[in-house]
Amino acid sequence: MSLRDQVQTQIPGVLADLKSLITIESVSADPARAAEVERSARSIVRLLEDLGCPDVRVMRADGGAPAVIGHFPAPEGMPTVCLYAHHDVQPEGEPASWRTPPFVATEVEDRLFGRGTSDDKGGFGVHLAALRVFGGKPPVGVTVFVEGDEEVGSVGLPGLLEEHRDEFAADVFVITDSCNWAVGEPAFTTTLRGLAACTVEVRTLDHALHSGVYGGVVPDALTTLCRMLATLHDAKGNVAVAGLATAYAPALEYPEDRLRAESGILDGVDWIGSGSFVERIWYKPAVSVIALDATPVDKASNTLIPVARAKISARVAPGDDAKKALAALIAHLNDHAPWGAQVTVTETEITEPSVIDFTGPYAEAARAAFTQAWGGVEPVFVGQGGSIPMVGDFGKAFPDATILVTAVGDPDSRAHGPNESLHLGDFEAACLAETLMLDAFAQLGLEG
Repeated sequence: MSLRDQVQTQIPGVLADLKSLITIESVSADPARAAEVERSARSIVRLLEDLGCPDVRVMRADGGAPAVIGHFPAPEGMPTVCLYAHHDVQPEGEPASWRTPPFVATEVEDRLFGRGTSDDKGGFGVHLAALRVFGGKPPVGVTVFVEGDEEVGSVGLPGLLEEHRDEFAADVFVITDSCNWAVGEPAFTTTLRGLAACTVEVRTLDHALHSGVYGGVVPDALTTLCRMLATLHDAKGNVAVAGLATAYAPALEYPEDRLRAESGILDGVDWIGSGSFVERIWYKPAVSVIALDATPVDKASNTLIPVARAKISARVAPGDDAKKALAALIAHLNDHAPWGAQVTVTETEITEPSVIDFTGPYAEAARAAFTQAWGGVEPVFVGQGGSIPMVGDFGKAFPDATILVTAVGDPDSRAHGPNESLHLGDFEAACLAETLMLDAFAQLGLEG
């Protein structure tokens, strides 16, 4: 039986196990669901134990979220491949926004809906399928690493790498946590923007005031904060923070009608920024105000409020330095405080951007495997506007390793949002691609 046929045989069972994992509310950002994150990790351990994995366990750094690591020893002379995914998921948000229950995996036409289907329990499903094809005895050494706090910035990973470096050592890292170019078109991600986030607090008064008595002479904190936030962009929507870099963008066309459909931008709303769409979403910095603390509208009175806060998220271009970018953002906020307002800026998150070198025999073998799995469709080399923290962490710890960033999701998967889903045809293709890739890596080991 061919590898393609063997993958098809395994798909129903893998989907059944993936659906079970989706029911576990492993939201790492929610302390009330820490037990669910633990249950998710234990479920993954059992699935690997069922494959006969001789060394699998839960690991954590400094009491952090539970990750899973499992080792399938390398046959003599064969390389070792680390297969990465994460089992924690984003909060589901408002359940009414979902067309199906967020923690009930539901098939609708050619897609599987549910939180974590594509980000990233589906990524673990790909690894599970490939390992099952080989009966738990892959032709190369395999380390399966399934992280438990990726959605809160992989805070435990640096500690795990420091404490257990030898357990992670591999010739190739396959990180199945990105996005394909389109349904039916696979992709390898080769650049990632970084993240520099902070909160800014503005104070103008030591207590609230009657807006009729003092309005017109005393600045309220929210108006002051709004004026400050407005300085983050120029009139076209380009980032106006000095000191942020822009990376070189390849000539890859992102059709406007496709971007409009995939983003859900409303009719009549203009795009922001300048340059090609690819440049703006993958290779230029972006700054967004993602949260605001002030008086809710339904609790408002005619009052000048003394304090207001906002959370600002800056996406940092590939090749830039996230720490320097955050320093530039903080300096901008302090320099643009209207009317002498008191400003306090607090760092909340930093993730470095990544540039991933897609060269060498393992990369070329992967390209061929993905082309074959998708029926002759060549993979597209893409960037991502978001951050995948472990890419940089693995690259620093193992600079000689090949890093391959693959995907199960597509632009309509809506990761992090309501109605997250996985295209079932592309899921099967991804399972086949990884199976073919591991087999090809074994052939390289024989040749070496």
